[in-house]
Amino acid sequence: MKPLLSLLFAMVSSVVLAQDVAPDVLVKRITAEVIDIIKQDKDIQAGNSKKIADLVEKRILPHFSFARMTQIALAVNWRRATPEQKKQLTEEFKTLLVRTYSNALALYRDQRIDFKPLHMRPDDVDVTVKSEVRQRGKQPVTLHYDMEKTAHGWKVYDVKVGGVSLITNYREDFAGQVRESGIDGLIKSLVSKNRAARSDKS
Repeated sequence: MKPLLSLLFAMVSSVVLAQDVAPDVLVKRITAEVIDIIKQDKDIQAGNSKKIADLVEKRILPHFSFARMTQIALAVNWRRATPEQKKQLTEEFKTLLVRTYSNALALYRDQRIDFKPLHMRPDDVDVTVKSEVRQRGKQPVTLHYDMEKTAHGWKVYDVKVGGVSLITNYREDFAGQVRESGIDGLIKSLVSKNRAARSDKS
């Protein structure tokens, strides 16, 4: 019984520590861990989609706020959705973003990521962690993470690449689909796209 209690105590302690980690420290740590895994795994380097998706789901997605991300992408239509529709939209949008981030990781080729100093007040609950992706022979590209402080620690709710938000990129498309076929139509469209993407990989 004692070993089990010790294990539970260790798990709880690690969660508490994760909640206390500063947002820039958290992003740097996750980035370093993911890059290290990529460098050591030849299957991922070769483009193994299953392993890349698994890496994204286990190492990256736990630090994202998908409800907030879906809310941003839906804009005013979020308020019009029922609780069940919000749940379905969040789940399908999460699946869509797994593919987006997996494709981005598949393109990793020894780029260097430099983080900028984060200036924040102790009471800040919304910050932007700024970085640059550098690759030999190419212009650096800005990579910024918008983050919010939650009861479970800092969570990413948007990523901006070269000043372009990956989340708001979906807003116009989603709004058009809602105008044409309603929120249920958007859900069906996302389900169809995600199903097609899974079929392509199998």
